Amino acid sequence: MKLAIGFVLVLLAQEISKAEEPRPILVGVAKADITPLEPILLNGFAARGTTPSKGVGQAIKAVALAIGSDEQGASVVVTIDNLGIPDAMAGELARRLRDRAGISRDRLAIGASHTHSAPCLPGVAPNIFGKPIPADQQRVIDRYAEFLLKQLEQACLDALKNRAPTHLAWGQGSVDFAVNRRTKGGPVDHALPMLRAVDSEGHLRAVLVNYACHCTTLDPRDQLISGDWAADAREAIEADHPGAIAMVLIGCGADSNPRDRPGREVALRHGRAIADEVARLLKTPLNPIQAPPVGRLVRIKLPFDPLPSIEEWQALVKKGGAPGNNASIQLARIARGEPPETEVDYVVQVWHFGNDLAIVFLAGEVVVDYALRLKAELDGKRLWVVAYANDAPCYIPSERILREGGYEGGGAMVYYARPTRLKAGLEDQIISTIRSLTPALFIAK
Repeated sequence: MKLAIGFVLVLLAQEISKAEEPRPILVGVAKADITPLEPILLNGFAARGTTPSKGVGQAIKAVALAIGSDEQGASVVVTIDNLGIPDAMAGELARRLRDRAGISRDRLAIGASHTHSAPCLPGVAPNIFGKPIPADQQRVIDRYAEFLLKQLEQACLDALKNRAPTHLAWGQGSVDFAVNRRTKGGPVDHALPMLRAVDSEGHLRAVLVNYACHCTTLDPRDQLISGDWAADAREAIEADHPGAIAMVLIGCGADSNPRDRPGREVALRHGRAIADEVARLLKTPLNPIQAPPVGRLVRIKLPFDPLPSIEEWQALVKKGGAPGNNASIQLARIARGEPPETEVDYVVQVWHFGNDLAIVFLAGEVVVDYALRLKAELDGKRLWVVAYANDAPCYIPSERILREGGYEGGGAMVYYARPTRLKAGLEDQIISTIRSLTPALFIAK
């Protein structure tokens, strides 16, 4: 009798254990080569001038990760090796995926690596060179944009096509090569959150990581196409784990630079540091994810400070340089009968995976204060904060940096062809929007 009871208890324990195991989620991953097929202007460093690329130092990639079934409503996160993703391209990709695969806009998130060694795209830092882009080079940029869009679409569709039962889990480590570029010893975010996808047989399918640092390790004088340390990290992770595909998102690192730059060997070392931390995390207990993400996306308006007068813009034109060319852009807009910009559209997106994890996707070059504040006000143990996502409007300073001024506080706006700096109050506006999109269970008690 005791043996029979014991046998029943063992069976019951096994059934309870099975019930507690996270159910697999349909996940697919696919990669596309987005290396340009002809010389092209590289974005990010004004000092390069309008001289096209002189070769390929490293192939650049786009990677798509599809999560969830059609019945649940599949979501797709995409990473691309580029300075940024323009809103128009993100919108067109969303439209194509909606028509071909039923993916709603709030279930598509696109993160750029912010490498400063990838092709220019229309609308991304359009005044980076401080002068008009030659017509023949603009045609090359337009051709590349269409090529990139097709590659992004195909990667997303391929990821959706190869979905299979997969166990998702996540954890967080740390890498320390990011340093505050405004203030020695200033705030940084060294967190390295990682999402792991393992198939039903225990094989690693995909790894997604996020790190808050500029992709500016390489020397701009090289004029070579490259994905910088983010692509080096991706390649190192994949070399360590054959058969797996790696993806790299960038956090709120607008005021952080890599340590010990520039240099190709430095980028490789930073990529290796991330790959080593991924390898360590993969050997540790991770937090299981038991549901595919639910996404919410909204657009808000961030107002500018009072605009310069016509006379002030005309004076800037005479001085020349990037501010002068930006003033010419603003005056040309007025001459065409278009009203000057008084605000900028801003995209805020939040995904939450049941109770297990929330990911915030913020557009533009977001400074570290946002991530640190969000991790304090929300549950920082279940939160990622991603920047450079869904659009590339400009730098997004905090109130502190807006007061301090400098490049991130307003000086960089001319390179994004914006009329002036953003108005105070934007930090609370963005944070309150994020809180409104995030389930209450992720709000810190």
